[in-house]
Amino acid sequence: MGDHFSNKNDESSYKEPLLKNHGYHENCPGCKVEEAKQRHEGVPIKYVFSVWMLTLCTTLPIGCLFPFLYFMVRDFGIAKEEADISSYAGYVGSSYMFGRGLSSIPWGIIADRYGRKHAIVTGIATVVVFNTLFGCSTSFWMAVSTRFLLGVLNGSLGPIKAYATELFREEHQALGLSTVSAAWGMGLVLGPAVGGYSAQPVEKYPHLFSKGSLFDKFPYFLPCLIISILAFAVLVASIWLPETLHNHKITDEDEEALKSEITGKKIQNDEILLLNWPLMSSIIIYCVFSLHDITYTEVFSLWAVSPRWLGGLNFSTDGVGNVLSISGVSLLLYQILLYPFLEKVCGPVRLAHISGVISIPILQSHPFIALLSGFPMDLLITFVSILMLCFSQTIITGLFLLQNRAVEQHQRGAANGIAMTGMSLFKALGPAGGGALLSWSEKRLDASFLPGPHMVFFVLNLVAALGLVMMFKPFLAEKKKNTSERLQ
Repeated sequence: MGDHFSNKNDESSYKEPLLKNHGYHENCPGCKVEEAKQRHEGVPIKYVFSVWMLTLCTTLPIGCLFPFLYFMVRDFGIAKEEADISSYAGYVGSSYMFGRGLSSIPWGIIADRYGRKHAIVTGIATVVVFNTLFGCSTSFWMAVSTRFLLGVLNGSLGPIKAYATELFREEHQALGLSTVSAAWGMGLVLGPAVGGYSAQPVEKYPHLFSKGSLFDKFPYFLPCLIISILAFAVLVASIWLPETLHNHKITDEDEEALKSEITGKKIQNDEILLLNWPLMSSIIIYCVFSLHDITYTEVFSLWAVSPRWLGGLNFSTDGVGNVLSISGVSLLLYQILLYPFLEKVCGPVRLAHISGVISIPILQSHPFIALLSGFPMDLLITFVSILMLCFSQTIITGLFLLQNRAVEQHQRGAANGIAMTGMSLFKALGPAGGGALLSWSEKRLDASFLPGPHMVFFVLNLVAALGLVMMFKPFLAEKKKNTSERLQ
């Protein structure tokens, strides 16, 4: 709920009037953040950067493996046929999200009870340990296990979303959540870029990495090591992060003061989040688009490195890295410079509608781009990758805003935990389903109806169309503002 932190009187809030009537509680970290927001009306750039780095470190491990996963699974020797590699790669990709789906709600509850900072720091530490171990995987089952544990123990993304909402004044909350969304999208792009450029370094950079070295024995360790080093630096810097959760209790005197200020409405107690339809409707749609996004991310990388005779682009890991790096920079510029302005003009829902409609024909164009070659193909696939990424993050950011404005602060961690659980379970289906679908489609290149990769992108469009329909009323509900907020 964004209005909980504004200068306006919020009838559904039970802490904002408390602060106005009795002052800030001296030893409450949440009160210190609120006081700082009241004093400074400008955008806190240091918090924008902090949220950006926290989200980036959480997101980089998710997709860093996609460019080299095809080759990693091939090296494990578990696939009997080349077309089966994508299926096994999907299982590795899904294990992370399956683990995170099991633990997101508990992490949200921990964030609400013990603070956002505790959950976030634990998640970043998990990246340092288990992402490094994944890079040392020597078997299929070791890869699956380390990715699963990375997902179970890294529950920081939900608390980061709550944290981004609470650090900023109401007029800057779109920027705060846009920063999360931009860093999330950037991580899903830069992660594969890092993986594409630095995997198999002995083959790519023989003048820097010699035969028989550690990076020759573990050819996929370097990208994981790079990400883990960055996460360790952010972990150390997290010591100075402020906590936004209030730790004081409301006394009888405080409640009497609240009753005198809030007329005609009882103080709102904890509500059952599963019955909060503005929250749950946005979470369900978020899950659908999350399934679409992770499936597209993996399918794109696997399809791009597939040979031309299977309908792919025959890219090297460097080629995938080039496309995703350019897309990531473009997304950063879009989210920082354009999205806050467009959100104010169109609103998050209408902007998501526009993005969803335009993305459908662009997605279906991918198999036709594979018919080209050389520079025209490289240019066009980069352009459509940029568009798909920007449209995807526009939709996700809008849903972030709706979710965090649908609840009060003391339930925001749990609400984001529910969102993360649903999203993670759907994303667990994405890589496995996408990998299996791509393998199946590559075995039907001569089919009369949607041959080869055409089928994969058609199914992705069906998921996108479902999410788009759900973004309209009566399914999607937005939280209504109370009377005093409308008058103000």
